[in-house]
Amino acid sequence: MLERLFHLSVHKTTPRIEFVAGVTTFLTMSYILAVNPNILGAAGMDREAVFVATCLAAACGSLIMAFAANWPVGLAPGMGLNAFFAYSVVLGMGYTWQQALGAVFVSGLVFIILTATGLRRKLLEGVPSSLRSAIIAGIGMFLAVIALTTAGIIAPSTATFVKLGNLADFAPLMALLGLFIIAGLEAWRVKGAILIGILAISLLAFITGKSEFHGLVSLPPSLAPNFWQLDISGILGKGFFHILLVFVLVEVFDATGVLLAVGTKAGLLGEGEKGKNNLDKALFADSTAILAGAVLGTSSTTAYVESLSGAAVGGRTGLTACIVGLLFVAALFFFAAYSGYSILCYSAGFTVCRLPDDAGICRSGLEKYQQCRARRFDSPDDAADLFYRQWSGFRLYFLCAA
Repeated sequence: MLERLFHLSVHKTTPRIEFVAGVTTFLTMSYILAVNPNILGAAGMDREAVFVATCLAAACGSLIMAFAANWPVGLAPGMGLNAFFAYSVVLGMGYTWQQALGAVFVSGLVFIILTATGLRRKLLEGVPSSLRSAIIAGIGMFLAVIALTTAGIIAPSTATFVKLGNLADFAPLMALLGLFIIAGLEAWRVKGAILIGILAISLLAFITGKSEFHGLVSLPPSLAPNFWQLDISGILGKGFFHILLVFVLVEVFDATGVLLAVGTKAGLLGEGEKGKNNLDKALFADSTAILAGAVLGTSSTTAYVESLSGAAVGGRTGLTACIVGLLFVAALFFFAAYSGYSILCYSAGFTVCRLPDDAGICRSGLEKYQQCRARRFDSPDDAADLFYRQWSGFRLYFLCAA
């Protein structure tokens, strides 16, 4: 049956290789289960329901990718888009989280239209590579500043806008330690580096009494508080086009870039019409996953660059993505473990924060900022564009912090 569904022999792989690739991909991207509820919870969404929605959206997206496209790509609510959803659209612009979900749903519809008509590919080809890199780098800076502020590593200043926080506090020290652990493990090419960093800091928080252990296995929380709560009519007004443009552009550049990278690594982008059809199927699967995520109650679902880790160990078919989806379903029963991740009481204006999340956000932001290496700094046009995108990232941050 597996051979008939995923054509394993054609891709010169085996169920064992695909299983290992699926587990590897899941371990490298499962940090989103700890991060996403914290970020969307800041927008007023029920954290427990966000956890369930994240699991289900990731499972649905990965399974769609598995059976519709037969690609080894895992999907889940994307970093960057979730921060824009919570800190800019809701906290910054004053929309409700229901209206923000409506914007995500509309962007998914636009995404499907762009994919079905072929405009998504043309849009990607028509935008300079420098601009694509700058957008992702700007989002990375936005994420990093949010994380550093939340962790207390930097603080607002009336004189210089930003100043160094009190690094003697427990929270900044643990956030920095988590970041160093993740960076070191990444340098050593350790699979699941982010998840290991989260677990390490959580263990320290348990040992020092800063967090309580709630167990490992539990029944999934209710999805009802966030399910089908999108408000499309309320978002149609001033500023809607700006929000929609950000969602669509980031989805186009980020997700398409990931699919191209994984497709190249797995040898799925053949020459001629066959290679084009393979990519089109993957693009369509990625587009439909956005709608599912909005209905379930989470921000935009997208292809994860961590899928490259699965492709690196031999993942070549949708069986890898199927394993990822099934593991996200299994994660529903481990909410108790994720809910105990280093919930630390902060002073100085912060009541509750999850330190491992901050480390994860910092790492993700810095990873996105690596896009700058693709820029031609000797070009005045590229240099000016990079400056604008960097400034835009900070402008978004100060907008939502105001």
